[in-house]
Amino acid sequence: MTAPVGRPPVVPYIATWSSEHRPPGVLVVRGGGIAYVDEGPYERDDLGVLWKRVGISPGKGRPEFGNVHFLRQRRAMRKLLCQICGGPSDRTDDGTLWVVGEDADYPELHKPGYVTTHPPLCVPCAATSVGACPHLRKRYVALRVRTFVVAGVHGALYQPGGLSPVAYDAGGVAFESWRLNWVLAGQLIMELMEFTVVDLDAEHAAYLKRAGARNGPQPS
Repeated sequence: MTAPVGRPPVVPYIATWSSEHRPPGVLVVRGGGIAYVDEGPYERDDLGVLWKRVGISPGKGRPEFGNVHFLRQRRAMRKLLCQICGGPSDRTDDGTLWVVGEDADYPELHKPGYVTTHPPLCVPCAATSVGACPHLRKRYVALRVRTFVVAGVHGALYQPGGLSPVAYDAGGVAFESWRLNWVLAGQLIMELMEFTVVDLDAEHAAYLKRAGARNGPQPS
């Protein structure tokens, strides 16, 4: 069976498809923060953070590689799923595999507390991504992360403006910040606290060795 004409072979799990756009909703000031005028019971997470609206129909329409699907990114971060295939990310005794688009000498990679909105990966998808993603082809660093914590959200920041709040910026907001009630969240932020820079080629070779050991000797 051949792939449909014009459809790329790999579409990241967290990518948005053109069929998944929904009207953004009207925001009002309510209860010391922002709210949808017609807010439903599932618009906020368990911390009360208001999230952007998005449809759910993966695979329909065209993939939009530059747009992250808010709910799938959130699920991948919470459950440590691979951002490309949506399966489990790779976890060993050395930690969970992340790939970040930085140079190896980037100062933030040499101290704890690096933050990212990118979920982890499995080894095969990581190896594919660094060759397929234009940004990662320029620079990337693979990390084995031993300790990490979901630290906040990234989204549109609002301030009071009468009955209707006024958007003034976009950025990250920590969960303990007073601004949490004034952000329309689009992605979770993970703080990587203890990690080691690793060689992705060596990680791939070790993965293939582990996979071969699990499968056992093949019949000749």
